[in-house]
Amino acid sequence: MSQKALTVLIVYYSQHGTTADLARQIALGVESVPGCEAVLRTVPKVSAVCEAVEADIPDSGAPYCTAEDLKKCAALALGSPTRFGNMAAAMKYFLDGTIPQWLSGDLIGKPATVFTSSASPHGGQESTLLTMMLPLLHHGMVISGIPYSESALNNTTGGGSPYGAGHVAGNNRRSLSAEEQQIAFTQGKRLAELARKLA
Repeated sequence: MSQKALTVLIVYYSQHGTTADLARQIALGVESVPGCEAVLRTVPKVSAVCEAVEADIPDSGAPYCTAEDLKKCAALALGSPTRFGNMAAAMKYFLDGTIPQWLSGDLIGKPATVFTSSASPHGGQESTLLTMMLPLLHHGMVISGIPYSESALNNTTGGGSPYGAGHVAGNNRRSLSAEEQQIAFTQGKRLAELARKLA
């Protein structure tokens, strides 16, 4: 293997910051694996105004994800808040724009994982995670979940499942619990380890 660090791309959409908090925990897990580097990217909001154009660089937070980011990554973690049991429109719009990467096969054989956040415990986290996997399967990616060897899965009263890390924010936007943090960290570490094995 080359001495150059493998790039694990973490692409997320976060309106209130909780999905971004999960992304940062996943990044910590990625960077706990020698030879792996986490790169955080976001996607722009969808506008109802046809002429609206987002700036190339957001005012704050991670830069927007580019085609080059997708091409160069060794693995991908994809995160979105839950919207009625599905991913947010901004993430779906981003994924719908990855047809060039699908045609060129840029993501074939790379490991991928998904994560989400919702306001309520029964807000549709698992259906969101499952539907986020579908485009990645069409890209030919290798989907990674979280095994029950991660004991926090048995102890969480918030988010997190074998399908991916999660967070139950509630209406007061509470912070990630210790279990949610641990599950996200484990997910990032596992993804990075898979990227190294497949590199």
